[in-house]
Amino acid sequence: MSIVKIKDKTFQTLISEAEIKKRVKELAESINHDMKDKNPIFLSVLNGAFIFTADLLREVTIPCEVSFVKLASYLGVISSGKVKEVIGLNVDIANRTVVIVEDIVDTGHTMRRMIDTLQLHHPASIHICTLFVKPKKLEEQLNIDYAAFEIPNGFIVGYGLDYDQQGRNLKEVYQAVKEG
Repeated sequence: MSIVKIKDKTFQTLISEAEIKKRVKELAESINHDMKDKNPIFLSVLNGAFIFTADLLREVTIPCEVSFVKLASYLGVISSGKVKEVIGLNVDIANRTVVIVEDIVDTGHTMRRMIDTLQLHHPASIHICTLFVKPKKLEEQLNIDYAAFEIPNGFIVGYGLDYDQQGRNLKEVYQAVKEG
């Protein structure tokens, strides 16, 4: 088990790089099967999902497109509870199969806001693909089509997820260690 220190917090390995790669490949295989005739558009939620999106799409073998949106609800390590749209949708998704690619579904508020916003553009369908979901923290009813990992409520960093903008570049996922 590896330990890293980022700013004032200590983190230990939660999920190895090999486990992440395996699950990303499995998700892509499911998407390839489920959407073989759909030509989906993947909407990657920045900043956290950029690494996951890149690795996922390298394994997706069906015709598809990708675009990026940015929604924010975190301040440091705590969800602010308020979703702020920073960069909006810039592609036409009417009558398209949309796959939202998210790094983590925590309370579900960000995802609910994203889905509500996308539905105004009349897509054929909307699917959720997330690297992590925290089932015990979910406050919204969501149909998560593809989830790589269900994780406990601790704060995590690495593989695109950050602590105060640091740690996104870590190849493994680390969980904060309670100090004291």
